[in-house]
Amino acid sequence: MNKIQDKILITGAAGFMGLHLARRLLKDGYKVDLVDNLARGVHDIELQGVLDQWSTANFFNIDCLNSSNTQQLSNDYSYIFNMAAIIGVEHVMKRPYRVIVDNLNLLDNLIEVARRQKNLRRFFYPSTSEVTAGTLEYFELPIPTPEDVHLAITDLKRPRTSYMLSKIAGECLCHYSDIPYTIFRPHNVYGPRMGLAHVVPGQLEKAFNAKDGETVLVASIDQTRCFCYVDDAIEQLIRMMNTPLALGETLNLGTEKPEATILEVAKLCHSAVGRKVIIQEEASPSGSPKRRGPDMSHAFHITGYESQVSLEEGIQRTYKWYLDNIFSGQMLSAK
Repeated sequence: MNKIQDKILITGAAGFMGLHLARRLLKDGYKVDLVDNLARGVHDIELQGVLDQWSTANFFNIDCLNSSNTQQLSNDYSYIFNMAAIIGVEHVMKRPYRVIVDNLNLLDNLIEVARRQKNLRRFFYPSTSEVTAGTLEYFELPIPTPEDVHLAITDLKRPRTSYMLSKIAGECLCHYSDIPYTIFRPHNVYGPRMGLAHVVPGQLEKAFNAKDGETVLVASIDQTRCFCYVDDAIEQLIRMMNTPLALGETLNLGTEKPEATILEVAKLCHSAVGRKVIIQEEASPSGSPKRRGPDMSHAFHITGYESQVSLEEGIQRTYKWYLDNIFSGQMLSAK
């Protein structure tokens, strides 16, 4: 495969995983078109640095909800990563109607882009670990959770259900689209440049701004998650892209072990900052599951890759980036 002749489209490329993915693909020798409307992502020095470093990178400020905009995208992409979506608890709770409508309209526009490609090898669609929330609530959900569990829907009156529904429907559209696709379900991916409204950077910020002996609020301390450092997540994606075994598959994206409590994660964050703080429990967000973790055996069979970065090391790497760029620097933080 002559990578320099393979052109890749990434929507949501100014966001967290989008830019990490773009940087890796450019390093690997691909041409990459980065598309984002900057509603959540930011055109910061990291994005500009990617554009300055590689002549094979092009950025387009495009709103993928507008079909007249997506129609202007070229028809010579070998791979499309549709990383754009309305996500985040704030958006989900305040405008659930738009979450469903916009996420599906956006995906529909990108599927149409995929259909007119001359030599598309794969369309990648990021679903979510939240698709199993109903199964966890109403039935017995195995944890670690494999990809083939039957899905149940949480109460339709709950705003949080809107995001889950948009992603389940999105998976359906991929199945019915008649394009070559891979669906992946990210599980608690974290790392540099992900914004502050997440567990790891949020606790790092609280510890940085606190003094020894001060109280820090931590929500959901007894809930458990399996956190995946972004470099490991991107390696998994690259391997999915490079193997035909991932064609037509739905795969977990993440780290299976350890399944850590939020309290344990918070303590690792505080330790990375070097603060001795007092933890005060805060209420869990509405609809937040008690446990969540992916069974990575099927993904490992497909990709041959297991996560390499430990939780402690990943948090330390994340803190260093936030210390240099956000806490002690002037860089804008993604939403």
